Amino acid sequence: MLRVSRPVIQRVKSASVTVDGQLISSIGKGILVFAAVAKEDTQIEVESMASKVLKVKLWDDEKGGRWKRNVVDLGGEVLCVSQFTLLASTKKGNKPDFHKSASGEMAKVLYKTFFNKVQEIYSPDKVKDGIFQAMMDVALVNDGPVTIEIDTTPPKMEIPGVGGSSTPRMDINDVVTQIQKEFQIPAELLE
Repeated sequence: MLRVSRPVIQRVKSASVTVDGQLISSIGKGILVFAAVAKEDTQIEVESMASKVLKVKLWDDEKGGRWKRNVVDLGGEVLCVSQFTLLASTKKGNKPDFHKSASGEMAKVLYKTFFNKVQEIYSPDKVKDGIFQAMMDVALVNDGPVTIEIDTTPPKMEIPGVGGSSTPRMDINDVVTQIQKEFQIPAELLE
């Protein structure tokens, strides 16, 4: 399976980033987002990742409904931290392999696209950042604890009768016709 951007979100009471003893960013209640950019990623994946991290429901609502509110609903803050090590592989031993991570310049451009998109979708004053490629000290008070890996890899769509060595290849018009026949919208939804 092709693995693209892999954000990890932590629901926090507070979080901060320090570089060389200097406080760079801090937030109160909200989410800490560790974001990795894979070499297969494009602007589409990182913009999708930005949208998804803001939509994930991590808080209860006023009525006690579990997992009903996202950071935007809460009016919370967001701290984004680039972290290529999320894409590490240890399949071939104990030393991490980072071959799935994007190259430095590409990762910088796509991470910045991700960060800017989070600010654009939400609110620039509520979204903070670390320093790309810096040795950062990240401090947090986890709320829960709640830590979730967000899957941004779209599911592979299987089309009946297409592909495979034993299945004859169908023309795209046949596939569309077959899908239209199999998917019927109930009449009451069309009114």
